[in-house]
Amino acid sequence: MSNDRLIVALDVANAVQGLELATKLGDSVSFYKIGLGMLTGGGLALANELIQEHGKRIFLDMKLFDISNTIEAAVRGLAAFDLDFLTVQGDPHVIRAAKIGAEGSNLKILGVTILTSLDRQDLDDGLIKPGNLPDLVLERAGRAFEAGAHGVIASPMEAAQIRALPQASGRLIVTPGVRPKGADKGDQKRVTTPAEAIANGADHIVVGRPIYQSVDPRGAAQAIQSNLRGL
Repeated sequence: MSNDRLIVALDVANAVQGLELATKLGDSVSFYKIGLGMLTGGGLALANELIQEHGKRIFLDMKLFDISNTIEAAVRGLAAFDLDFLTVQGDPHVIRAAKIGAEGSNLKILGVTILTSLDRQDLDDGLIKPGNLPDLVLERAGRAFEAGAHGVIASPMEAAQIRALPQASGRLIVTPGVRPKGADKGDQKRVTTPAEAIANGADHIVVGRPIYQSVDPRGAAQAIQSNLRGL
């Protein structure tokens, strides 16, 4: 049986491929992430089918950023899909607007701290203020919590520090950048193993390529589930 601490990223081209992968994974996975890359390939339709017909949980990873009125309207529309998690950028005005849009639903708003594919050089290129990357992640996480976020998205390498924040009590930490031991890091720069991420304080881990690029996706998912069992 599946453990919903594992969220499998359906980072494939379209809803047809996504459903094929979910079918292969069967009851080994109960929680899926659908991201921006599949939005024009039927991502919302797939989310609805997985929820309504297969009883799966869905994390919609849109990383929304806009003015408050637009965020509120977008989240209000997405909340009608009975999703579990939705990502928005961790800026306080975005979090506050998203919380208003999600009112009356069970949708959890997760604020993005700093993408796990970025390092300090990337932040410099983007004109982000000076400072150690972990310190900036902590600052953004704290501000997201204070603005009302149900949780944050952060590297597993910063999960323990975020969990120690007073504002983190009762909040979710979801960590991408997770790779089974020996797996290719791909474009991720701040990674740990699944067990390390959970030990660091993560509530859920997101794993994509090590599962969907495997010759045996179900076996790969089951191996991670086994690794998490008992933690």
